[in-house]
Amino acid sequence: MIRAHLRVFGTQPHIFYHFISNQIKFAAAAPSLLRRFHVQTPLQSSPPAGSAPMDNGKGIEDPEKKKKKEEKAREKELKKQKALEKAAKLQAQQAASSSSKKSEKKHVKRSNQEENEEDFIDPGTPFGQKKRMSNLMAKEYSPSVVEKSWYEWWEKTGFFVADAKSSKPPFVIVLPPPNVTGALHIGHALTAAVEDTIIRWRRMSGYNTLWVPGMDHAGIATQVVVEKKLMRESQLTRHDIGREKFVAEVWNWKNKYGGTILQQLRRLGASLDWSRECFTMDEKRSRAVTEAFVRLHKQGLIYRDNRLVNWDCVLRTAISEIEVDYIDVKERTLLKVPGYENPVEFGVLTSFAYPLEEGLGEIVVATTRVETMLGDTAIAVHPNDERYQHLHGKHAVHPFNGRRIRIICDAILVDPEFGTGAVKITPAHDPNDFDVGRRHNLEFINIFTDDGKINQDGGEFAGMPRFKAREAVTEALKKKGLFKDAKANEMRLGICSRSQDVVEPMIKPQWYVKCSGMGKEALHAAIDDENRKLEIIPKQYTADWKRWLESIRDWCISRQLWWGHRVPAWYVVYEGDSPDNFGASDERWVVARNEEEAKAQASLTFEGKFQLMQDPDVLDTWFSSGLFPLSVLGWPDDTEDLKAFYPTSVLETGHDILFFWVARMVMLGITLGGNVPFTKVYLHPMIRDAHGRKMSKSLGNVIDPLEVINGITLEGLHQRLLEGNLDPKELTVAKEGQVKDFPKGIEECGADALRFALVSYTAQSDKINLDIQRVVGYRQWCNKLWNAVRFAMSRLGDDYVPPSDVNPDALPFSCQWILSVLSKVISKAVLSLEAYDFSYAATAVYAWWQYQLCDVFIEAIKPYFSGNNPKFGSERGFAQATLWLCLDNGLRLLHPFMPFVTEELWQRLPSPKDHKRPASIMICEYPSTVECWTNERAESEMNLIDSVVKSLRSLAKESRERRPASVLCRTPLDREIICSRQLEIETLANLSSLTVINENDAAPTGCVVGVVNENLSVYLKLQGSRSLEADLEKIRKKMEDIKLQQEKLSRAMNVAGYKEKVPEKIQKANADKLESLEKEKLSLEEASQHMEAQISSNEQ
Repeated sequence: MIRAHLRVFGTQPHIFYHFISNQIKFAAAAPSLLRRFHVQTPLQSSPPAGSAPMDNGKGIEDPEKKKKKEEKAREKELKKQKALEKAAKLQAQQAASSSSKKSEKKHVKRSNQEENEEDFIDPGTPFGQKKRMSNLMAKEYSPSVVEKSWYEWWEKTGFFVADAKSSKPPFVIVLPPPNVTGALHIGHALTAAVEDTIIRWRRMSGYNTLWVPGMDHAGIATQVVVEKKLMRESQLTRHDIGREKFVAEVWNWKNKYGGTILQQLRRLGASLDWSRECFTMDEKRSRAVTEAFVRLHKQGLIYRDNRLVNWDCVLRTAISEIEVDYIDVKERTLLKVPGYENPVEFGVLTSFAYPLEEGLGEIVVATTRVETMLGDTAIAVHPNDERYQHLHGKHAVHPFNGRRIRIICDAILVDPEFGTGAVKITPAHDPNDFDVGRRHNLEFINIFTDDGKINQDGGEFAGMPRFKAREAVTEALKKKGLFKDAKANEMRLGICSRSQDVVEPMIKPQWYVKCSGMGKEALHAAIDDENRKLEIIPKQYTADWKRWLESIRDWCISRQLWWGHRVPAWYVVYEGDSPDNFGASDERWVVARNEEEAKAQASLTFEGKFQLMQDPDVLDTWFSSGLFPLSVLGWPDDTEDLKAFYPTSVLETGHDILFFWVARMVMLGITLGGNVPFTKVYLHPMIRDAHGRKMSKSLGNVIDPLEVINGITLEGLHQRLLEGNLDPKELTVAKEGQVKDFPKGIEECGADALRFALVSYTAQSDKINLDIQRVVGYRQWCNKLWNAVRFAMSRLGDDYVPPSDVNPDALPFSCQWILSVLSKVISKAVLSLEAYDFSYAATAVYAWWQYQLCDVFIEAIKPYFSGNNPKFGSERGFAQATLWLCLDNGLRLLHPFMPFVTEELWQRLPSPKDHKRPASIMICEYPSTVECWTNERAESEMNLIDSVVKSLRSLAKESRERRPASVLCRTPLDREIICSRQLEIETLANLSSLTVINENDAAPTGCVVGVVNENLSVYLKLQGSRSLEADLEKIRKKMEDIKLQQEKLSRAMNVAGYKEKVPEKIQKANADKLESLEKEKLSLEEASQHMEAQISSNEQ
């Protein structure tokens, strides 16, 4: 075989060996190309010596013919070999320009065979120690692997702990205390993501940051949970075991199950100072609550009164307005009510008559709560209503108990045009009627027991549940001939969010905070332009703040529960006092810090033999949480924390509790702490599902953040529904909703992706329509981030040591550009974070990583690392230094948003020799702008390059085959830029070559044409059977769009008075725009003519 090859190459065997050597290299580097140019064994020129002539089966072949045949075969084979050698040489030349890439491929190929899988797996890390990472970066990003171990190390190392004695400026956030009963929901995740972003940024910016964690005892919610547990396990109520044992049960439950959410916050990466963790009912917070009550009472700001409250008959307590969900009932509607076997009808207006004294006939009234007529003490009419003027000062008679009912005139309440113009008044069971009762000094008759039954004042109906009594009263009215009508009526119904009971307005003696004066101070703190102490972000909520505080009512702070802070008030009880009269006399109440103090005070005021009985009520949970910014820092003691960290810096929470919590914190902070508790309030949006619906278990659209972080199957989502309390119909609807929204379950996204998505969503200032696919998209982006850094690290090498300083003037163009845009994005991020525009900050950082670093810079510098070309020796070094700067700054820039992946990647970066590296990225300095990096010229040139590249890519469509292209430049400046940046354009547009032409040059043939702008057009060599007609149609459509823009702009510029009224600056901008459009249209026309000519030529 070799001898045969030697014959082919004549007497130059070295050519043969060179050829074989190239073939071996060629085969290793490009087996696919070798398959195309397969080496065949050449024909022998003559038989070996001593052999007989070949017999073709038809006798001996003619020697002359045979000789000619062999010569032709040799010539043919020689041509084949020359073609093969030429192809091999061409391939060798291409290999020389990209040898490092091929070398890398060979290395990868070898290493794939040799690599140890353990090199890619993180070794185990003992709890709390710094994470031990794999020798080599994993080939794919895995959230669960990357996010493991870092948090425990951060916490144990003390990175989260603030120092009250630090000289650094303080920055403090108090975490809105989640309920002790709660598990992490998506609202908590949003709060944690936003607050941790702020805290990590401020920590890196040189502040002494304190983020205080805590839990709320959640009076009603916790009591309900434990009561249900008690009934489920022991078939007992709290009343069966008594207060003391029940409270002990709650503490046992809290210690065993409470606080789950704080552990879950760790999974999100929340860098809270756990050394200051607190609970609203721990000893220090309880003392603060008692002290606040006593001080406010002494100042006359807490008092006791008999007023109307929202009463829950199942829980047997007053409830806050925020715990009432209102539903609109449009027509007659049956609703399930706790404690009733059959549904109860609502949305019915019942009309009935009261007989009048003195034989004056009857007066007809109407109500949606006919049972409350048992407590009626008046009938109101409008003073100007002529129909009832003869009844002013008269009385009606109650049909069931004979009580005289006054006919009163009230122009405030009564609308003579509505209904009969006569309104029944039940002062003890309706807010409007309560006000009428106060105005007219009416009798207040409570007709309900605490559990919602009719009491002794209900006469024959006593003992009936209120909605059973509704039916009974209606029947009794019919029997007496007083029933008139019952018709559908639209109404608004209050439902307790905890028990689902229908809220009953009831008059009860309660403790109240006087809010008018405190409310005025809180109002001025936010709206006083000359001395504003509090800024509300977004500003739109300042109007709500003003509206609420201008019409603020006194705050009911007592609750009829057993779990909570006991009211620090004792009642003086004398022998012979009836238990029913407990608390009846306001003068007998003694407010003190403890019973001993109460006895000492009482002995100075009351004579004789008496006992002290503490109020059984507890305080509203909002009272203790309203003190939180003070109590978490040690108030009422003058602690180091209080002196260093009060007032706090910002309060971040949902806008739904602006009044219920935020306003009350401000009022109490000013009154008890001497200053506003924080200087800024940032209100995040409320989260809805992707369709804009409120999240509800019955819809199946509730999103558990941990399920997004860890991932869950559709079956797992269904199982969670089964563990709830949905009825079969609700369960079916919920499952259908899950199948529609999460047909394949939820992919594992990790905490970083979830956090980034939530922060990005905050641009929607009112509501967030959360689409899980967006979170999945950011998880995929984390993978791109991972691979970009992995690629960059391969270019830096294992032994790379970054320089301590870089001179931007000496850098290649692409390096100058990336540092310039990096400095700009740092500025954008910092300014946006300072303005609490977290979405813009996150988007700016994302865009730099994605569209500038990954898509442009990393691609643009690849030629510097290709083939170890000495021509790019200095560029290669500069590119490495710039790449390291980008990774270091970019990861620090991103860290507050994505703490886990940035820590992992940053820990793998090399560090300069003369720089002592911090232990963690979270205690590094946050990047700041570098003025000398700014290079407007480089940015302008790259924008032009980017436009050219995008046009060429658009012409190439999906094809990645390298093709030649041309750029037509119509101005000298553009030509200069394009000529000097040919390498970048060829690299980014994946071209085999680039030719720069001007208007005097002949347009390239066999090309598809694109117009970049009025000064630039691009030509890309046609590939295969591409349709020129489709490309021509696009150009024509673009020409039509430009024509419409021209017409619209021309109309605006020709409007009467344009030159006189429109500023000169705008007139010039419009004229320039019109001129630019005209140039671009001409360029498009030129491209259109060129393509029409090509189409015509092809047809011929």
